[in-house]
Amino acid sequence: MGNALRFLYRNCCEPTTQESNQYQYGVPPPSANQYQYGVPPPKAAATAGGVSALAHDLNHFQNTSQVPEGLSQLVVSSKKAQANWYTKLLQSWKEAKTAPKTPEQASRLVIQTLKHHQKADVEGLLKYYGLPLPHNLVEVPAVVTNPTSRPQGVKFELHTLPVDAKAIPDGDTLTVYVNAADPREAPNVPKAVHAAASQRAKARAVRDYPKADALHKTIIDAGYRVLSGTNNEDILAKKYRVRFRGIDCPESKMPFGQEAKQELTKLVEGKCLLIHAYEEDRYGRIVGDIYCNGKFVQEVMLKKGCAWHYAAYDKRPELAKWEKEARTARVGLWAATNPQEPWEWRKNKRAGN
Repeated sequence: MGNALRFLYRNCCEPTTQESNQYQYGVPPPSANQYQYGVPPPKAAATAGGVSALAHDLNHFQNTSQVPEGLSQLVVSSKKAQANWYTKLLQSWKEAKTAPKTPEQASRLVIQTLKHHQKADVEGLLKYYGLPLPHNLVEVPAVVTNPTSRPQGVKFELHTLPVDAKAIPDGDTLTVYVNAADPREAPNVPKAVHAAASQRAKARAVRDYPKADALHKTIIDAGYRVLSGTNNEDILAKKYRVRFRGIDCPESKMPFGQEAKQELTKLVEGKCLLIHAYEEDRYGRIVGDIYCNGKFVQEVMLKKGCAWHYAAYDKRPELAKWEKEARTARVGLWAATNPQEPWEWRKNKRAGN
């Protein structure tokens, strides 16, 4: 066993001469705590060279805040901007449920993390590590683990596109988008929306951006939006506003309101969701149960002390149980002596108090 471990260390984990010299000149090796977040040590875990090189540079950046010297030859942005990329990539890598192990997985992480940056920079970064470019990737639908059966009362299901953090106003509501090509959505897309989307694409192709923006406004007014996909392709999507069934979180201006919003953002940002829609409320929002990567979001929010069980509208005993557990443990909002219920806060606000 000892010989096997030494063989693996020499071939996978042992620093190169250059790396050893870096440590001699004051750059410390990655600590054990860093590995807990999913960023592997230099040349470890991933067998694909580009993935290993990216992992190594992320670890190096975490220790030194330095980006690779040769990267500037392939990108147009400044070193300061590059440092911002590595900060975001390091965070994404840490938060990934499973650290990238293949070039395709690493490429997707880079593209998703830097989707709002210049296309030339993203492609330059991918080229630097020899990772697949966007147009060479085969689109793989996001996997959402469905409940074993559809509960009674569910009227329909929504399978969303990745959630944008800007679409999360508080801990129990969000705006989601569903691909208009979805079998449930496709028959209902107005012809005028399809036409506007096609004309917008043509306007953008000839850089007539004022016309493209005007057409996009027409699409948005109809309840749709054109989003950018993983490979920077246009996706026509239907907009839905969603209210979480059975829980009530502090409003954003209430104590612990921002914490609840941040917890939800951490849970669903960039993820595709499964939504079981039960009804529509008086504000035109879908009221539903939300699932993210197999997790029941309402359960997570209750157990972390980010929400009340909204017993006036939902009698499910498991929701009451999860709230009681959080109360007993005094986690989240329950650490306060006497937290105010959000429905009472809203009532007082309407009364002008």
